[in-house]
Amino acid sequence: MALTMLNGLLIKDSSPPMLLHQVSKTAQLDTFNYQSCFMQSVFDHFPEILFIHRTYNPRGKVLYTFLVDGPRVQLEGHLARAVYFAIPAKEDTEGLAQIFQVFKKFNPAWERVCTILVDPHFLPLPTLAMEFPAAEVLLSAFHICKFLQGKFYQLSLERPVEKLLLTSLQSTMCSATASNLRKLYTLLSNCIPPAKLPELHPHWLLNDRIWLAHRWRSRAESSRYFQSLEVTTRILSQFFGTTPSEKQGMASLFHYMQQNSADKANFNPGLCAQNNHAPSDTIPESPKVEQLVESHIQHSLNAICTGPAAQLCLGELAVVQKSTHLIGSGSEKMNIQILEDTHKVQPQPPASCSCYFNQAFHLPCRHILAMLSARHQVLQPDMLPAQWTAGCATSLDSILGSKWSETLDKHLAVTHLTEEVGQLLQHCSKEEFERRYNTLRELADSWIGPYEQVQL
Repeated sequence: MALTMLNGLLIKDSSPPMLLHQVSKTAQLDTFNYQSCFMQSVFDHFPEILFIHRTYNPRGKVLYTFLVDGPRVQLEGHLARAVYFAIPAKEDTEGLAQIFQVFKKFNPAWERVCTILVDPHFLPLPTLAMEFPAAEVLLSAFHICKFLQGKFYQLSLERPVEKLLLTSLQSTMCSATASNLRKLYTLLSNCIPPAKLPELHPHWLLNDRIWLAHRWRSRAESSRYFQSLEVTTRILSQFFGTTPSEKQGMASLFHYMQQNSADKANFNPGLCAQNNHAPSDTIPESPKVEQLVESHIQHSLNAICTGPAAQLCLGELAVVQKSTHLIGSGSEKMNIQILEDTHKVQPQPPASCSCYFNQAFHLPCRHILAMLSARHQVLQPDMLPAQWTAGCATSLDSILGSKWSETLDKHLAVTHLTEEVGQLLQHCSKEEFERRYNTLRELADSWIGPYEQVQL
């Protein structure tokens, strides 16, 4: 039975489960709630902000994962911030009220929850408000980012437009100031067809209450935050979201957590009560070879790359340092897998990968860095495109650093319009081309003036 199998797996956990509840004894889990002593102690210390993520499996069953969030939380490691797992019998008022009530029963600190962060598709808001009457329910920055990314891909926009939107979104999420959010809102209004714009809910970008819960993070902290949640949600999807068996999905997830339980050593309840930050001057007595290699890679990134490029790549390296990576070598290519996905890496300089990060920025991604780590190598100058080499690409600093200005806004708008007009002129008949060209000629002459011949 599912309960017997999961209990057998969880008995091996040095931190025993506080609760494990199942309605029926069938092969599937009708309803399930789980919290270990370690998870409970984490929530006791950081109850102010709860982050709720939902993962669906092929049968339509949903796993609710509660994670702690906020400025005081300084936990390293994937799923280290998870404090509760639950599978409701049905995603209705009764089923959800049950899992919330079980959570509250075993966690008296629930009364100190001030904010709950949810995704845009979270429908049971009345149930959540009823069970946590003192908490404010807000959309999470991470879920809004994932929602907009998905919409950009669904709209099948022109590649330059899609790339511009994705880059601007990433930059804005890492520096969610009112000014940057307004810039992104304006960009969406200009680039998305008016009929499709309401589907993106751009008004979320102007709701300052949403972003106050996220804005306290620095750019580097925001980058690490999004990357950590990206890996965490991919882990949940990999183990629970890909199998129709809830029993097998949860067993695989718990098995992964047991193999990566070293993160628990980084959480000292007494220390967290006094100091929210782990000591930074602690040096391992016997550093592993992998740690030395990754340190050398980090040094080579800082030495070879421009500032913005190094910042982006170090974020990718942080994922590698906390991820399991599997490498299968071939004659000219290598298969790199880091928890959530598999991509093709071309090791020959300049190294390339099939992932979006490398295709968009032409920088060493987490997969290329994993390859270097496995080979005990460091980044070489010939593995990096010339425009990212230290001393070059100074004009890109303002873009990647989100240093917006009126001139830059105009430049981006002109670039976008120029590419769009060029695409329209290239893909039309000769007659249509002549008509459009003449119209454009008249507009340019009437706007700028016939006294200055405008190059079209």
